[in-house]
Formats: sequence, C-alpha cells, structure tokens
Amino acid sequence: MSAKFIYLDHQATTPLAPEARAAMLPWMGGAEGMGFANPHSMHRAGRAAAAAVEVAREQVAGLLPKGGRVIFTSGATEALNQAIRTMAHTRIAYSAIEHSAVVNPAVSTGAELQELPVGPDGLVDPEVEIATGTSLVAVMQVNNEIGTVQPVARLAERAHDLGALFLCDGVQGAGKLAPPEGADLIAVTAHKLYGPKGIGALWVRDGVKVGELIHGGGQEGGLRSGTLSPALCAGFGAAAALAKERMEADFRHLSGLAELARSILSRWSVNGSETARWPGNLNLRLEGVNFPRLMSDCRDVAFSAGSACGSGTGAPSRVLSAIGLEPKAARNSIRLGFGRYTTREEVETACMAIEAAVQAQGI
Repeated sequence: MSAKFIYLDHQATTPLAPEARAAMLPWMGGAEGMGFANPHSMHRAGRAAAAAVEVAREQVAGLLPKGGRVIFTSGATEALNQAIRTMAHTRIAYSAIEHSAVVNPAVSTGAELQELPVGPDGLVDPEVEIATGTSLVAVMQVNNEIGTVQPVARLAERAHDLGALFLCDGVQGAGKLAPPEGADLIAVTAHKLYGPKGIGALWVRDGVKVGELIHGGGQEGGLRSGTLSPALCAGFGAAAALAKERMEADFRHLSGLAELARSILSRWSVNGSETARWPGNLNLRLEGVNFPRLMSDCRDVAFSAGSACGSGTGAPSRVLSAIGLEPKAARNSIRLGFGRYTTREEVETACMAIEAAVQAQGI
C-alpha cells in the first residue's frame, strides 16, 4: 500500500472547506429543483439565486475594508486585469516580486513603468522613491513564493501623496491577515482561502472608477458582464465567512507548523524575511540540492520549487532572483505551504522525508 499523500502546496491552491461545499450544493441542483436558476432572471427562482449572490457578496466584503464594493470576477487574474487595463495610466509602479497577473497587464497598457526593488529580505522599502507622475502603485500584500508581508499601508500613503491609486494583490493575505489598509483596489480569489476555483473579486473603494473589461449584458453594475454562478458565489462567501471567524486560530496553527518544520529542516536557510512573513509559507534553500531528484524521492509530498504558475518553465524564479539569489541558489530552493487542515504529523512526516532525501544525495 502506498504512503499517505501529504499536501504542502497551499500557495498554489487550497482544499475546499466542507462549509463552502455545503453552501454550494443547493445551487447545483438539476431539473428537479430550482437551484440552477439564473440570478439575473426576474422570476421567483431567479430572485432566490440573486439573493444568494448578494449574501455571498456581503460575506466576501467582510474580509475587505469598509467603504467599497465587491465586483465578482472569474478570479484574481481577471480582477487585476480589470483594475489595470480599464483605467488610464501615465506611469505604473509595481514591486519587483509582483505576480505576472500584475506585471503583464501593466506592460500591455503602454504606460511608463517603474519596478520597485526589494531587498534581500524580500520587502519593498516603504520609503522607496516613486517617480513623480505615477498614477498607479501596485504592491501585493503577501508574496506567493516567499511569503513576505509588505508594508502596504505606508506604500498606499506614499501613493496617495503622489496623487496615485494603490492596487493590492490580496490573494495570499485575504482571510488570513487584516485587509490592506489604504488600498483603493484589492484583488482576491476564492480558491486560495478554501473556496472554489473559478471565482474571485475586485474590491473598489467608493469614488474610484474602473471600467468594464468584459462587455456583454451589463451584469455586476455594468462592470463585469456574464452570468454569475450562485454556487460559486455561495462557496466563496461561505469560505470568506469561515476564514474571518477562524483567522486568529488559523494563524496560531500555521505558526506552530512552521516552527516544527524549521526544527526538522534546521540546515535549510529561509528565503526572505524571517519575521515579516506569513507563517503558512516557508521558502527554504540548501546548497547542492537536486530538486528534480528530491521531488521524485518525495513523490508522496506535494511541494513546489517556486510559484505553481511558472514551475514548469525551467527558468530561475523571478522572485528569488529579485532578492539577490544566483540561479543556482534559486534552483536549490523549495516552497512548503501549510494550511488549515494540515496536521503536525503530516508536517513531521514530510519534513523528515525531505531531510532523508537530501541526505541520500550526499548533502
């Protein structure tokens, strides 16, 4: 019998919370029920579906600042594209460790671009020079590869002093940390906080105008056309409500798992800040590690060499390069991602397997 598979890749995606699944089921009915109804229809079944969508909207809004609105999207990538591509920008500044869902849309606008550097700790200096004439500053709350938590409140203040808007990729922080203070636009997605894939949201501060990225029937207040899925919305809402309720308990649990992992993998160095980081993300490096062999020898453990989006390219991680690691050191790095349902036994078993595997490589 094969060993139990241990999932330590929660930055890539999280398992669906049972509460989220339960919330979705009534809206996934077949012909025998009315849960399949279109929430944009005016009949009774459609109005019931629309009510479920609005309940979910309020639940998601509970994770975000007051004084704004939630626009449902297909995910954070769409939300970031809407925030960046539907507004006129003269100059966009973004951190050197932003996700490609920020960088590529920014490039596509034709605006002048400024990359804000990070130090070896993976943090943007809150007093970094931002060029005059900048209209949008984009800095993520928690980095998906190395887990560093950025000084977004101060950077948002700096952006406002320049007359710029502040966009925050809140994907890895939503439901785990307090919302990014001072942001004008925040992108989130359900599947990184134990909700379903295929739905996210763009939070827009009151008074900020964004345009329509997807044109059609004018749903979502004319800002995001397309028929909403009540099931996906309900799952997102339930996951958001649960995350808000469990935020402190989840943080304590993950902090304990990170401490346990560090005690077993004591020879490994942490990439990025030791302190300004989300405990559910542990990005480590050990000189000489052959990553493909390590992954083969630890095939019953799901972990990553970097972000899931770029792990198949063979190129060194852009994030690890930005913090000053040479390509060889970057390739000697692994990312362990812990979650709400990860047990101490699983972390201990996985880390001991990783340590045994690197010892078998003669390291």
